[in-house]
Amino acid sequence: MNKQFVSSLLSLSCCCRLSDFILIISLNADIPAHSIFTIVMYTDNQLHDIVVKRNTSSSRKRSRDGVRSHVTPAKKRSSFTSTTTCLTDKEQIYTQDMAENEGVELCCSDNEDLFEGYDSIVADSSFLAKLEDVELQTRQCYDQQTPNACADDLSDSILAEDFRDSSPRALPSSQLEFQKAITTPHKSPSRGAHSSSTNDLMNPGPAVNHADLSVNKPHSKARRSMKDHLKKVLMDNAATTSTISKMVQQKEAVMNEEMSYAMQAMESITTEGDLGPFFGLPSKVKDLIFRLKGIQDLYEWQKTCLSLDSIQQRRNLIYSLPTSGGKTLVAEILIFKELLCRKKDALLILPYISLVQEKVRGLSSFGIELDFMVEEYAGSKGKFPPVKRRNKNSLYITTIEKGHSLVNSLIENDRLDNIGLVVVDELHMLGDGSRGAILEMTLSKVLYMSKSTQVIGMSATLGNVKDLQSFLKAENYTNNFRPVELKEYVKIKDSIYEVDPKEEPCFTFSRLLNFKYSSGMQKMDPDHIIALATEIIPQQSCLIFCATKKNCENLAGMICKYLNKEFIKHKESEKATLLGELKSSGNGSLCPVLQKTVPFGLAYHHSGLTSDERKLVEEAYSSGVLCLLTCTSTLAAGINLPARRVILRSPYVAADFLKRSQYKQMVGRAGRAGIDAMGESILILQDKDINTAKNLLCAPMEKCYSNLLHDGGRGLLSLILSLIGLKITKTVDQVRDLMKGTLLSVQEAQVSPEKSLWDLTVESIQTLKQKNLIEVSSDVNNQNILQITRLGRATYKGSVDLSYCDVLYRDLSKGLEGLLLNSFLHLVYLVTPYDMVHQCKPDWMIYFRQFTNLSAAEQKMATTVGVPESFVARKAAGQSVRKSVDVVVVNRLYLALVLFSLLKETNLWIVSERFQLNRGFVQTLLSSASAFGSSVLHFTEELEEFWAYKALLSELTRRLTYCVQAELIPLMEVSGVLEHRAKQLYSAGYKTLAHLANADPRTLVKTIENLFKKQAYQIVASAKMLLTEKAEALREEVDDLLMMPSDLPSL
Repeated sequence: MNKQFVSSLLSLSCCCRLSDFILIISLNADIPAHSIFTIVMYTDNQLHDIVVKRNTSSSRKRSRDGVRSHVTPAKKRSSFTSTTTCLTDKEQIYTQDMAENEGVELCCSDNEDLFEGYDSIVADSSFLAKLEDVELQTRQCYDQQTPNACADDLSDSILAEDFRDSSPRALPSSQLEFQKAITTPHKSPSRGAHSSSTNDLMNPGPAVNHADLSVNKPHSKARRSMKDHLKKVLMDNAATTSTISKMVQQKEAVMNEEMSYAMQAMESITTEGDLGPFFGLPSKVKDLIFRLKGIQDLYEWQKTCLSLDSIQQRRNLIYSLPTSGGKTLVAEILIFKELLCRKKDALLILPYISLVQEKVRGLSSFGIELDFMVEEYAGSKGKFPPVKRRNKNSLYITTIEKGHSLVNSLIENDRLDNIGLVVVDELHMLGDGSRGAILEMTLSKVLYMSKSTQVIGMSATLGNVKDLQSFLKAENYTNNFRPVELKEYVKIKDSIYEVDPKEEPCFTFSRLLNFKYSSGMQKMDPDHIIALATEIIPQQSCLIFCATKKNCENLAGMICKYLNKEFIKHKESEKATLLGELKSSGNGSLCPVLQKTVPFGLAYHHSGLTSDERKLVEEAYSSGVLCLLTCTSTLAAGINLPARRVILRSPYVAADFLKRSQYKQMVGRAGRAGIDAMGESILILQDKDINTAKNLLCAPMEKCYSNLLHDGGRGLLSLILSLIGLKITKTVDQVRDLMKGTLLSVQEAQVSPEKSLWDLTVESIQTLKQKNLIEVSSDVNNQNILQITRLGRATYKGSVDLSYCDVLYRDLSKGLEGLLLNSFLHLVYLVTPYDMVHQCKPDWMIYFRQFTNLSAAEQKMATTVGVPESFVARKAAGQSVRKSVDVVVVNRLYLALVLFSLLKETNLWIVSERFQLNRGFVQTLLSSASAFGSSVLHFTEELEEFWAYKALLSELTRRLTYCVQAELIPLMEVSGVLEHRAKQLYSAGYKTLAHLANADPRTLVKTIENLFKKQAYQIVASAKMLLTEKAEALREEVDDLLMMPSDLPSL
């Protein structure tokens, strides 16, 4: 009887409702009653979540007046009126109690224990006494009646009778084992026909005649009271030799089992990739997209794309839509799903540094809210291999070049499988020369090395998408959706024609251009650009694409000359602020063209602007301060700046006729979603270009071809070198197998009709051997094994162009013979990019003047590298030079003098004026030197003889990256914060990264001039992300230091 009573009480400690998968585990024995851990698992068709809650209840005892049963003490149970009569009508009492208990919460208050609704032994010291009273009543009944009459009430637990008559509750297997351990006699080797309370509960059968059972018991044996039994159990537990009681062990077993079940459920949910109703993501993601992007709902094509089988089953996919169709949002949702649902890292590859920085700023807010890292890999930024994080997943946003280096480092460290998703924006960049070759190398390695990594490519419409499908083993989704209707026109003389490629004439007359030009104005503007622009500005925006940079500046100035003076009054104060900021960004210098055009709301945009100027112009245009930009084609491929009307001044880019992909990219900027009902594009044609333009507008999209053979096959050489260096392939046959998975293999017949892929592979291996980048050895089976040399390893590790690797090694070796340490000039010369040498011809008078300003040690260094003072003096004087000098070395030193001067001055305007160079060129030179310096640093790290360069180049690269005063560098580490903005922030008191990360965006808007709300929030989010990244890196380092070595010797 007593065993069954205890077992029944224990069974109340766990309630498991299988329909809702609710498990409530209450721990009361060894921890405070208020520390109750509840694991709740909800199952739904749309929502799967596992929540671990810590319930903290009031210390006040909960009233249970409505919860009564036949074991409730008499003082609390109105139905228990007599203390001297036997218990009767159990079935009726139990049914009534069950009805009363409906809706009662299944958790315990502070003063309740695992007995659920019953008074706690701990909280109510009279409980044992009350139990004894109940048993005394029973004994009195036994004494007054015949023994068999009350046997039913004495032979089994009061509770067990009720549970036998009710449907059993499903218990965890660990609880059943516990009950078996209690109810099964230890002396009996086999169970036989022995019955336990657990078996009765779980396997109800016919009612047992308790009277019969009692007859077989010896009457002489004294019955132990419930009180005595409970005391004995407690004393036995206390006397056990184990440091942990059996009850605690059983509770821990229950907890561990259920937690294990919960984790398995979580893993199954994660595998399915479904955490919520928003395409498998929590609703919080949808809310963030609305709050941070202003997007309330997705377009139908986006919903369709996200619901594709290829997405659900994680197959590779290429999706193509026109510009401004909303491709990026789909990619971001897939990235969020990879990071949050599958707990894998993601890689996003973008074509330009400006796009990387823009995306880092935009997604940092999501990272802060959703608890993942956003890491920038562009220019000189990025760590190889990336920090290995245990608690967070990372989104790597990279340029094409940095993405390749990142994948190499992950393969080398056997971590590529950590990347669950690779997204490539502008997939058509595969056909873009050397950069296309690097992108093809990256994707080929990912496809070959990681079968679990999903590849998503997005692009404008492609002419040979099937080739790319074969290369990526991907499916294709195409849609012609545009959020804003686009109408394409051409202008011939004073007539405007609508473009309709489906019709035979292609051009359909639309209207005559209405304009009133004077003879002088007609001469200045024969293409009637002013008339086309003034139809929409200043109320709406306009982009005018020009063939050259100079043409952009001239056109902006010409339009301003004939604009009405009323244009100046439109947003006059905002334009005055913009001019002030442009002047401040140039340290007091202001471009004369911008000074003239900005008051009218016009500006130009091309690579000749500094980074600060470009950013200020872009922000002003986006906010409506500027209404018209004259720009080159690079704007169409870069940051998204839409317009109501797009005008193409001519069908040329420099001297080359437009390609259809370029044309589509430019006109795709027409139409601003949510603002314009439609967008317009107007292509201005001369008579000689009409037929060519018809072919352009009616032709299919250009095809995308492999560029591994571009520029003498440098891409193919680099690919094979890295394959051998990373030990992906060791034999010629293995190299051939991998080459079968490239785009070049798919397009072998079109790209290389003369030579087979096998011949090209063998030739490339021979070339690498000749350059001393690889070597061939034999294994035990006399099979040729390809191995990389030290120089080859340094070359692919530093991502150094194979054309320059031997020259770089020679220059670095020569530099060690007389390295100049009291000046940066020698180091600057060593990191001056080889590929920019031919883009600048020295002004010999300036060269000589700067040369004579050098110190004696610096002049000696110049002579050592091959540029003596006498040579420069003769060239400046116009005299002939008898002794031959390496032109590359001479030009490279000239560029090094520009960089050296920039490091000392940190004023780009002064340096560009001193050397009579375009400030945009100087900016590009600085960025290229910073990136190349990072490559040289990785190059030297692989060669022991160059150990001295490591620390020196690390500091130099950092200075070239920012090229500002030292106190501004921490602020400029934040993505999107350039020198001008950093100066503003520093002056306002935000002097460190921590200041910026903890700043109030609303205060920033009020404090910093021309800083808009969205930009302020992005800056703060980027600062928080960078600060978190630094902190996480330190934590990981600490964990690594404190971790016990796996190979620790032991006895």
